[in-house]
Amino acid sequence: MQSDSLTLGGKEFQSRFILGSGKYSHELIDSAINEAGAQILTLALRRINESKERNILDFIPKGVTLLPNTSGARNAKEAVRIAQLARELGCGELGCGELVKIEIITDSKFLFPDNAETIKACEALANDGFVPMPYMFPDLNAARAMLSAGASCIMPLAAPIGSNQGLVFKDIIEILINELDTQIIVDAGIGRPSQACEAMEMGAAAIMANTAIASSKNIPLMARAFKEAIIAGRNAYLAGLGAKSKSANASSPLTGFLD
Repeated sequence: MQSDSLTLGGKEFQSRFILGSGKYSHELIDSAINEAGAQILTLALRRINESKERNILDFIPKGVTLLPNTSGARNAKEAVRIAQLARELGCGELGCGELVKIEIITDSKFLFPDNAETIKACEALANDGFVPMPYMFPDLNAARAMLSAGASCIMPLAAPIGSNQGLVFKDIIEILINELDTQIIVDAGIGRPSQACEAMEMGAAAIMANTAIASSKNIPLMARAFKEAIIAGRNAYLAGLGAKSKSANASSPLTGFLD
């Protein structure tokens, strides 16, 4: 069987599920990762060494690639500084290499990412040897500008972050998938495994989820449900979905059996 791995920054991953760590207790991270089958975990710089007694890195299973993000950045300059700090702390040695998720938010009400500042950060970080993975508000022109600036993929939000609303921007995300020659990783707002499956059926390269799992009543079980949904959606996309028809089309003959 032909391999269907996800390649990011020259590294291959068998899982297409990227897990966020922002809303988990330390103790639940291990079980969430194991049940999700996730090989990549995003990590905000501020969560490293939160206290002398508790270090989130101690709760992450070995072999998991850590993807630092620039959470908390309000402009490109701050995002670049956070990425450089992550590099100085040795985050690249934890598996991600020079990959960095760019997250710049200036909107305090809806928490939408700032595309203009993200484009600037992509260029600055790419010039500094990083492999930028920009989190962005779905927009075709902005996505093209990010790719021209050095982005390695595009990470559009599906809905406002942490909202569990699902594929609110489905139509625009589908345009990005069809028009851009790059991997589209759907990030933020996915609330149900079925929604993750739908995004994968559209041709998304991967799904990132955090709140949907962290806010569930049974975190390990929900993590496993997302894993299975993402696999199902990817397989359906690879198989090729049947064309829609406006009229009924019987799968078996309706006449002639008793003739």
